[in-house]
Amino acid sequence: MGKKKISRRKFLVRGGLGTIGILAVGTYLFRSPIRRGIAGAIDGGESLYMGDTSSPIIWFEVTEENTIVLHSPKVEMGQGTFTGLAQMAADELEVSMEQMKVVHANSASGNMDGFATGGSTSVSSLWVPLRELAATMREMIKKEAASKMGISTSEASIVDGIVSGGGKTMRYADAVKDVAEWEVPDTPLLKDSKTYKFIGKPIPRIDLKDKVFGAPIFGMDATMPNMLYGAVVRPTHIGAKFIDADISKAENMPGVIKVVKEKDFVGVVANSQTEAENAKNAIDVEWKVERSWQTADIEAMIEVGKGEPFVIQKEGKSEGILEKADTTIVSEYKSPIGAHAQLEPNGALAFVEADKATIVMSTQVVKLTRDEIADRIGFDADQVNIVPTFLGGGFGRRLHTPNAIQAAVLSKAVGKPVKCFFSRKEEFQNDTFRPPTHHVLKGKLNSEGMIEAMEHNVSSGDVAFGSPMLPGILEPIIGADLGAWRGGMIQYGGIPNYRTISWRKKLPFATSWWRSLGLLANTFAIESFVDELAVAAKKNPVEFRLAQIQEDDKGFRLKEVIKAAAEKSGYTDEVVNGRAMGFAASTDANTPCAQVVEVSIEENEIKVHKVTCVMDPGLAVNPDQVRAQCEGAIIMGMSAAMFEKMDVEDGQLTPTIYGPYEMALMKHAPKEIDVILLQNSDVPGAVGEPPLGPIGAAIANAVFRLTGKRLREMPLKLS
Repeated sequence: MGKKKISRRKFLVRGGLGTIGILAVGTYLFRSPIRRGIAGAIDGGESLYMGDTSSPIIWFEVTEENTIVLHSPKVEMGQGTFTGLAQMAADELEVSMEQMKVVHANSASGNMDGFATGGSTSVSSLWVPLRELAATMREMIKKEAASKMGISTSEASIVDGIVSGGGKTMRYADAVKDVAEWEVPDTPLLKDSKTYKFIGKPIPRIDLKDKVFGAPIFGMDATMPNMLYGAVVRPTHIGAKFIDADISKAENMPGVIKVVKEKDFVGVVANSQTEAENAKNAIDVEWKVERSWQTADIEAMIEVGKGEPFVIQKEGKSEGILEKADTTIVSEYKSPIGAHAQLEPNGALAFVEADKATIVMSTQVVKLTRDEIADRIGFDADQVNIVPTFLGGGFGRRLHTPNAIQAAVLSKAVGKPVKCFFSRKEEFQNDTFRPPTHHVLKGKLNSEGMIEAMEHNVSSGDVAFGSPMLPGILEPIIGADLGAWRGGMIQYGGIPNYRTISWRKKLPFATSWWRSLGLLANTFAIESFVDELAVAAKKNPVEFRLAQIQEDDKGFRLKEVIKAAAEKSGYTDEVVNGRAMGFAASTDANTPCAQVVEVSIEENEIKVHKVTCVMDPGLAVNPDQVRAQCEGAIIMGMSAAMFEKMDVEDGQLTPTIYGPYEMALMKHAPKEIDVILLQNSDVPGAVGEPPLGPIGAAIANAVFRLTGKRLREMPLKLS
């Protein structure tokens, strides 16, 4: 960051809520070998921050109380990001954690991440940019304070946001007052890890109080003066296209302000939510439905061998070996359609005025939502301000929030704020689902009981392709859907011959991002199959895996988590007192994770008693927070692996309420989850999704040791 001037307008002194300082810093050319190279880079890479950290955008504020407000371009959806970011900033700013506050940056500030919030990268992608911005701010304020105190910058020191020198002291809050122009220096050197006060420490979450006391911080809590309520008629059948609607009855119902009929939807604005819903239910909508789909139709579509195959990973000549060998082991695995089932349904509060629009909502994609709304209502992008809230569950469901467009259209029609949310049934039926998968795996052992050749075929609906987040150019370049094969590559690089093939299939309903994307289903299939091979080789499954890992940095980190998980859990193949252990490991976004589960069978149901999880996320900015994310991911993975399943009946996705849509309950949670963190890197890596990988396979492998029955389909059921 080179030296440049910032006018007082860009470093604004404000009153009101006590804020007085805002710092502004802040083709077909690609054939198989190249395509596989791109796929490998994507599979092992970590996303970079895609916001502007050099142009004048708002990052920090200094308040009259001498606290620092960080305007985060990453949203907080329960993962603890705000606390980790505050720790990183506080260390470079030379302030205490008590002086830090983190809020969501609204789109009007310009502080937006083009990548959005997802991919387990909130902390890791901001590791360098945020600390550089904080360090730059520190030096700017230090220089100004020194000038006001009449001392040289070299004489000045800082403790807890107070600059001292020459027998004088000055708070940050006083240093930033009445400054007409600021000079942004070259980015200073960042602190050495030995001097961290907060990074690496188990700091309590800074959003804990609001959540404990039920503060109105979520999208559903949002209110505005003179607010009205909206309800939109949403399709109940797969592929239904809006044709027309008879709104005559709804227009005359109690409380109705206006019925809005657009080219692609019809909605109601009323004085209350109940009145809006009642009127919506009175609208007679004409839909065009071309086919009445069934679950069997969907399952037939995604069979391996149907669609177009893309080889995304290849080493050696596995296909020739596996085709000729009469000792080849072949197995199939499946996973079902999965819903997000987050507690807070999608919705938004929109107020469209003559020359501006304000949208308050839970979203992971601030910039994308802003741009889509502006395009629909005919505004310039800078006329639309997205105000993000805390999320009542995200998991990828809010990586596209076009429902905000409908709220904006309704508000524009009546000229008042309109709050419009999905009902629970609508949320289930109009989800962007985790696609079902079908896996065919093949393997051959050599004379020493090691894997000579292995192949993974995975067929799935799209996860990433079709998403507005991705440029369309990626599709012809990569071919296979990068989300569907996440976690699907064979991680045992010591195998001499292996290949992964992705079969892409476009499904008739919306499928998209779901926490960890394809990781859970792919790891379930691969790690269950590797366990099968270990049994066939009559080898300990831990030692079997270790013997086939390559000797490089990636292999070293994977070996370390596997060895630690086996050691910490006391892993054994033996059934002891009616309990058995299952083992599985995966590497996601360059973060390796291994898990051991201890399982019994009670009344013909699988009971998980303990999970030992060892993960190497690199530097853990907040170890307690990382452990909590592992625990949450394990429970979510257990729920998906053991209970969750959507079906298709007569063209409708079902079930549409909690209860019939089975999920893990408190009684299903393990009595103990032991999380061990290995930190074999000095920078933070992905945390939120990698722990979902191993859990399904680990449970299935434990059940095999108990019953001799190999469970090949999620949700895992004994009968």
